[in-house]
Amino acid sequence: MPPIQIPSSKFNELQLDEPPVLFIRKYEQFIDTKRLVVRDELSDLEKNGTLTPSSLNSEKIQFIQSAVKTSHTFKQLTEALKKQPRQPEALHAPPTAVTTEKSVFVDSDFEVIKTDPATSSGSRLSLAKFETELEWSSAKLDPSKLISHYLMLSKSRLTLLVCLTAGAGYGMAPGDLNMVTAILATGGTAMASAAANSINQIIEVPFDSQMNRTKNRVLVRGQVSSLHAATFAAVLAGSSTAMLYTLVNPVTAALSLFNLVLYTSVYTPMKRYSILNTWVGSVVGAVPPLIGWTAATGTLDPGAFILAGVLFTWQFPHFNSLSWNLRPDYSRAGYRMMSVTHPDLCRRVAVRHSLGLIAVCTAAPLLEVTHWAFALESLPLNLYMVYLSWRFYRKADSASSRKLFRYTLIHLPLLMTLMILGKKSKDKEKEGESFAEDASKQ
Repeated sequence: MPPIQIPSSKFNELQLDEPPVLFIRKYEQFIDTKRLVVRDELSDLEKNGTLTPSSLNSEKIQFIQSAVKTSHTFKQLTEALKKQPRQPEALHAPPTAVTTEKSVFVDSDFEVIKTDPATSSGSRLSLAKFETELEWSSAKLDPSKLISHYLMLSKSRLTLLVCLTAGAGYGMAPGDLNMVTAILATGGTAMASAAANSINQIIEVPFDSQMNRTKNRVLVRGQVSSLHAATFAAVLAGSSTAMLYTLVNPVTAALSLFNLVLYTSVYTPMKRYSILNTWVGSVVGAVPPLIGWTAATGTLDPGAFILAGVLFTWQFPHFNSLSWNLRPDYSRAGYRMMSVTHPDLCRRVAVRHSLGLIAVCTAAPLLEVTHWAFALESLPLNLYMVYLSWRFYRKADSASSRKLFRYTLIHLPLLMTLMILGKKSKDKEKEGESFAEDASKQ
């Protein structure tokens, strides 16, 4: 609607129309709403010059109405509107908000940055609603929090899972098991995992800052420098490879180094280019049991790939259900995940690999890794996984994906426990065979 031209003879006749937005649009040649700053919540429409009811908040309308009531001519109205309205009090964080010492990216509506009482004269940094600021400050490393920072760089919970699967691989291996070797293999695997996760975070700092899930990581917040993190990763990577090579065996060291390179140099960059990153990431997750197996035997036997196969297939229902509720974050950061670019495929793959778990568990007794009891005992666990995956496929909502994800966290440790309990001991079989032979000779 173009602005109505008002003759000069009517310039002394101010009449407030209802609703107020009609009056404002009618006389917008005199009422410049773009110059009124009440809060920093101007819509794109208003910034582009189009006036709509949604672009006027109640405080602006009240200010204009007050100016109209106290003016008798359009000249007086124009002068009154040049006076900016009283700014509202700064929006402070509620009592439940988290207060942090430093921040590089201030992207929360209720994030307050502490000021140093010694250098501040009572002033505090407050953020207006919907406002995003970039705070430039010198980042000082706090030595008392160094261990906490290292744990965050290492992704401690993920590293713990890697260690558990490597330990399970060692426990499933045939032959005599040595506790010292097990500890060395698990420790070396933990160091390699921590190094890989640190390198991953160094590469992904610009993208982590755009995701709610990762925006508080230590590198994003500037609590640790990239050079510090790179040094930490290099020391761990070198130490783990050397330790596994000299104290365990070369095959285990080679597998550990291969997995570190695969994770940092293939999987991490591939996340931004192809959905095949999920398959590569599943291979990365399947290698730790192989590391544990080779630490015990020094070779890769066919039985070594049973637990690795379980880890490979398990990761698809686990990660696909997790990523389903993180689609806005992944999309914002530019990651090419199945849940974002191929949602139907994401759900189908979860069902397909849930069925694959049944096949892998059935292959365990065929390769004489476990007794047949394991295949039967694991069946209810795997069938329920298939059921939840099917529900996720059919409903494709947050509730079904969340339920599947939570079950995967219970499913894996239960399955590994059943596998270790059902391990087929070749030593006992040999003893039984020799006893039978001795009995037959007598």
